[in-house]
Amino acid sequence: MNFISINTDILTNYWEYISTVLRDYSPRLFSAALLFLIGWWTIKFIKKIIVGIMTKREMEPTLSKFLADILIWTLKILLFVTVISRLGVENSSFVAIIGAAGLAIGLSLQGSLSNFAGGVLIIMFKPFKVGDFIEAQGVSGTVRQIQIFVTQLSTVDNQTIFVPNGSLSNGTIINFSFATTRRADLTIGISYGSDIKKAKEIALNVMMAHPMVLKDPAPMVLVRELADSSINLAVRPWANIEDFFVMRSDILEQIKTNFDTNGIVIPFPQRDVHIKS
Repeated sequence: MNFISINTDILTNYWEYISTVLRDYSPRLFSAALLFLIGWWTIKFIKKIIVGIMTKREMEPTLSKFLADILIWTLKILLFVTVISRLGVENSSFVAIIGAAGLAIGLSLQGSLSNFAGGVLIIMFKPFKVGDFIEAQGVSGTVRQIQIFVTQLSTVDNQTIFVPNGSLSNGTIINFSFATTRRADLTIGISYGSDIKKAKEIALNVMMAHPMVLKDPAPMVLVRELADSSINLAVRPWANIEDFFVMRSDILEQIKTNFDTNGIVIPFPQRDVHIKS
């Protein structure tokens, strides 16, 4: 009987303790849960408003998504800290824990933070945008997506390349789509026995007759250099960006065909060997 009595007393004490805790903390738990639900709904409502405003102002999708994500995550962290403090946790100790964790994460993710900073710089200063054809870090391709840590490129042979934003933002970027027009710098050699004026006239007529070659700026043909085996002509037609590669290929082919028809020789590298007996 004593054993049963002792166990009953222990259970009674535990129940009284639990009842006291529930009675004391129930208001805090209820208010914290209510605060969390209201805060979470408010954050979703704010996100909807912000995205709507950015869309209405026609901001770049990558930039608007990035700014919205930063703001929403900041609000979520503030909500979390507020709910925790409502439950009785000291803000100072909680902030110290977050600071220590942030330092440790920052040291272990230095490369990722560099890429993150690079992504922010790219989005802010816009050296290129989605759809531009660029060359950087030894690769070239069309920009398909600008993410926070990497930029996705699609090459002309349909390969996908992911370039880290850290190295991309700190290196040289050639944006071939920045301007609406582009000049082709072609070097075509003719033999020393060929008529230079006739060759220049043929090349110029080919460019003037091509529908994709712009008349303004006007195409040009210049003598670039007197090389060892040829006289090199600089052939410079202009075209719109979307016509550039087709125009370039056509001009090379048509100049070669017209040179052959008119007796203009395009020499290949050669050496004359003189044997002394």
